Amino acid sequence: MSLFSDNIRTLRVNHKISQEKLAENLCIARGRYAKYEEGRSEAPYDILKKIAHYYHISIDLLLSVDVRKIDTEDLLKLENNRLVLPIMVDRDGENFIEVVTQKVKAGYLNGYADPEYIESLLQISLPFLGPGKHRGFPVEGDSMPPHEDGSIIVGRYVESLGEVLDGRTYIFITKNEGMVYKRLNKNKKNALVLESDNTFYPSYEVKASDILEIWEYTCNIGRNDKKSDSHNPNSLLDLIIKMREEIREISSKI
Repeated sequence: MSLFSDNIRTLRVNHKISQEKLAENLCIARGRYAKYEEGRSEAPYDILKKIAHYYHISIDLLLSVDVRKIDTEDLLKLENNRLVLPIMVDRDGENFIEVVTQKVKAGYLNGYADPEYIESLLQISLPFLGPGKHRGFPVEGDSMPPHEDGSIIVGRYVESLGEVLDGRTYIFITKNEGMVYKRLNKNKKNALVLESDNTFYPSYEVKASDILEIWEYTCNIGRNDKKSDSHNPNSLLDLIIKMREEIREISSKI
């Protein structure tokens, strides 16, 4: 017997459907389906895909996760039957948050859809976040003050592009740029304009088709308690930013 066999039997029993009825929905003979459930034959990809869509569960979960140990009703459904994993809670009922640390950040683009990778991430719980699926991401550089390099941005998963709003900040997971934290300006029809709060860095466009995930800013976890000098027009930070802008303007004219 295989994990896949156990999983499809468990799902069928939970949905209170007979082998004959399920086989009919899959457009195959009952005897053929029975071999998959009994572990006497391996299901080809086209059948795996049909079973996954029938139960609204991803193929990777069918093959690699014991569905008896998770509540499939709590899975967060994404496009193409991908998912963000169950919304897990601690013993006080608070949502767990997976944190993508700097150490594992490089693997996120390949592992964001892999349940084993996500389950291996550090988990914390914050009581004030409210409903939704949350995840923490590391900040790099100085493009989004006052968030400093090394801070963690906690974001709520955005299920559709129509939910994003101009002026809000988001963690974007994209095919080409990887993981970025930017402010949104979505004036383009099929693209988003991503802007940095540090005006030294120019805004740029990202095609909607290149976006893999969007997480809306909820809170940040940082280590800096320094008093901001942003109120002082002659602060060192302002002077540096102004110098950078002047250099960029000169360079663009050369």
